[in-house]
Amino acid sequence: MRKFALTAIAAAFAVTAFTGTAAKASGATPVPPAQTWSWDNLFGTFDRAQLQRGFQVYKNVCAGCHSLRFIAFRNLEGIGFNEDQIKAIAAEYDIEDGPNDDGDMFTRPGIASDYFPSPFANDKAAAASNGGAIPPDLSLMAKARMNGPDYIVGLMTGYEEEAPEGFSLSEGKHYNHYFPGHQISMAPPLYDEAVEYTDGTPATLEQHAHDIAAFLKWTAQPELEARKAMGIKVLLFLIFLTAMLYAVKRKIWRDIEH
Repeated sequence: MRKFALTAIAAAFAVTAFTGTAAKASGATPVPPAQTWSWDNLFGTFDRAQLQRGFQVYKNVCAGCHSLRFIAFRNLEGIGFNEDQIKAIAAEYDIEDGPNDDGDMFTRPGIASDYFPSPFANDKAAAASNGGAIPPDLSLMAKARMNGPDYIVGLMTGYEEEAPEGFSLSEGKHYNHYFPGHQISMAPPLYDEAVEYTDGTPATLEQHAHDIAAFLKWTAQPELEARKAMGIKVLLFLIFLTAMLYAVKRKIWRDIEH
């Protein structure tokens, strides 16, 4: 029996070693490290200052290629901007509208009810400007990947100047430690001081990565805090209801022998 157990353990180790070796050989994608976020626990909320920094990163870096088509300018109230600030931000964008009385389309400054415009007229224009790759919309990116914010931080900080020895990197691709297959068309978008923060926060690569990840978490789940607040109310109600029903049960059955 003991000999059988030792044989089974040895076989398990062999399988594990083989699996690990095979994973390395196939270029298996490692899981990005888990990060700490302000919204993690039951009572956690978004950090408005971080969300506004993340919006700065999106506006100054990401918006040149990536759309945010499910977010309207007025939604920025959710990250702490007031009405005048939102109007000013919207007015910086040209929005196609129309047709006018002559049947022609025209452009006008954006207003709060407009949605963020795409940087490209269509997918073909996007592909033509990006070596054949179409930059994805970022509105729901934090929900499109498991542990989305962690993945975004890993992706932004996972670039390496040169691919590891023996890795065949296709022309026009960039090596990224956390991207599936390790070959990504997007050049490293962030670096130290890529954006000068208006609140004076040190503009490191890691800070940029965390801030844009937090902002994209908000764009994907702007209702997160409302859902948490509702969940807490429901829990409190259930606790109260349970206590009340228990008290009623004790009163009803108090004088009954059982």
